[in-house]
Amino acid sequence: MYDGVVERLNITLDDEQAEKLARLADRMHIQPGTVARSLLSGALDDADPDARNVAELLDGIPGAFASAELGREQARAGETISLDDL
Repeated sequence: MYDGVVERLNITLDDEQAEKLARLADRMHIQPGTVARSLLSGALDDADPDARNVAELLDGIPGAFASAELGREQARAGETISLDDL
């Protein structure tokens, strides 16, 4: 379990999501980061951290399973980078 406080979080949006965020921010006359923070806060408020619901939450992330499988294959093949090298 993570006990630290996150003060900053960097995310990467696909082109469609980035454009939608930009349009929302433009309509609201505020910075895209402010809109993103509000949307993320709302999603986190609605998310159930109960372990019984984590699989359902993960299943809702597009491409998450394929990405996890790829990571496992890369790890087995030794295609990894040591944390010390990051």
